[in-house]
Amino acid sequence: MLENQPLSLYIHIPWCVEKCPYCDFNSHAVKSSIPEQDYVEALIADLDADIKRFDLTERSLHSIFIGGGTPSLFSAASIKSLLTQVLSRFDHKAEIEITLEANPGTVEADKFIGFFDAGVSRLSIGVQSFASDKLIKLGRIHDSDQAKTAAKLATDSGVSSFNLDLMHGLPDQSLANALDDLKIAISLNPHHISWYQLTIEPNTIFHSKPPKLPVDDVLWEIQDMGVELLKEAGYHQYEISAYAKTGYQCQHNINYWQYGDYLGIGCGAHGKISDSRTQKIMRTVKVKHPKGYLDHNRDFLDQLSEVEDSDRPFEFMMNQLRLFRTFSVAHFQTSTGLAISSVLPQLKEAQQKKLMAYEVIDNEEYWRVTNHGQRYLNDLLEIFL
Repeated sequence: MLENQPLSLYIHIPWCVEKCPYCDFNSHAVKSSIPEQDYVEALIADLDADIKRFDLTERSLHSIFIGGGTPSLFSAASIKSLLTQVLSRFDHKAEIEITLEANPGTVEADKFIGFFDAGVSRLSIGVQSFASDKLIKLGRIHDSDQAKTAAKLATDSGVSSFNLDLMHGLPDQSLANALDDLKIAISLNPHHISWYQLTIEPNTIFHSKPPKLPVDDVLWEIQDMGVELLKEAGYHQYEISAYAKTGYQCQHNINYWQYGDYLGIGCGAHGKISDSRTQKIMRTVKVKHPKGYLDHNRDFLDQLSEVEDSDRPFEFMMNQLRLFRTFSVAHFQTSTGLAISSVLPQLKEAQQKKLMAYEVIDNEEYWRVTNHGQRYLNDLLEIFL
């Protein structure tokens, strides 16, 4: 039977100073002043519409993530107004995780403190690289010193934790370059590091004008040696590209990867809601462009669709298998509403190929991805297509 899953909230703020050439997110370069107050009002109206649409008045809120774009372009006052209104609509733990993404080029000495006072408990800083030439190629508006300063400001701001976003496999990046970036990130002592390989996505500048990227052998070396560096520094890998000190895993993202529920409000935001009463899983997509989203004559909702039974196993595996942990048969059944028999042939095929392993702990059945499966995750996922 399908059961309601933990409910998170994703809030999308679409504006940024410039559009980066690798970015395929729904972001829009600022051409004039940002209508902060109007947008906050729209976000709350969007949220209220979802609460009513899915009858969520009795659901508690697990976590909040404010992403973009560049949310740190907003004032602390706007973020406080937004969070105050959001939290008044749900039951939640006093220490609820609230993450805000920030660009090192858009923060001053007092801004992180203002975000903390507004209710933000976790900051995620988009550094991407500490090498000046790489930052220029990536279209970033900050420099290495600003990135280091942002980490220091986050440390002193009062937030419970902060994350540094760092990419590798950058244009013309050598093994030494990549590891130097990682060493600098580690030296800044963040609680969490998101370290992931640059990929060329459709509808980006890099896709139309591809840069020269490192060859596969170098990419493998970067990955293997980087993971060891992180492990030696006390960062535990709990997901394909997420490393955290003990107790500082991102609870919001874990909920995504465990096939949890989430509302998505804001331009182009996606949502996924389970309903134990109807046994349905619904997905939402909101109006993408700020002009349309702020149009009072238009609904915020652009798409509403049901996740069919046949699609649920792959969706579950696509998320869950990113995590470096087991999942129980019971969790699969309550989060998809399907019996484990619906994927048992595929699980056994993956086990035969040494991509997954089966175990019984305290009379409960579990499956997990092997080290081999983690390295060849795409091959593993194809089994469930």
